Amino acid sequence: QVRLVESGGGSVEAGGSLRLSCAASGFQYRNYCMGWFRQVPGKQREGVAFIDADGKTSYADFVKGRFTVSLEHIKITSEDLSKNTVYLQMSALKPEDSAMYYCAAVVGVTALQALGRDPHYGMDYWGKGTTVAISS
Repeated sequence: QVRLVESGGGSVEAGGSLRLSCAASGFQYRNYCMGWFRQVPGKQREGVAFIDADGKTSYADFVKGRFTVSLEHIKITSEDLSKNTVYLQMSALKPEDSAMYYCAAVVGVTALQALGRDPHYGMDYWGKGTTVAISS
C-alpha cells in the first residue's frame, strides 16, 4: 500500500525559504510522478510542481525560478518496492505562497500532464498536507 507523509512546513517571513519533504513508501511502479499541490481556504487546489521517475520536472508559472522540486529514489528489494522522497525547495517566498501544501503521486503520466490534472480525480495518491505560512 502506498503511503505519502509530508513534513517541513512552517512559518517564515517574506523572502525566506522552506523545504518540504514527502516520504513515500510501498511504490511498485516505474512510470510515476510525484509532486505538490497547494490550497488556500475557499479556493481550488492548484498544481505547484511535479517530477517524474526520470527526473523531468514541470512547474506552475507562479513558482518558476523560486521553487525547485527534486526526487530521491531508493529501490528496496528485487520486487522493486521503493522508497521515494520528493522535496520542494521554496525560496523568495511571498505571502501569497501561504497555503496547505499536499504531496501527490500519479502513475502513467508525464510531469507536465500531472501538473495540469484536476486534483479531484487526477491523482492516485495523496498526503494529508503540511501548512506553509508566509508573513509580510
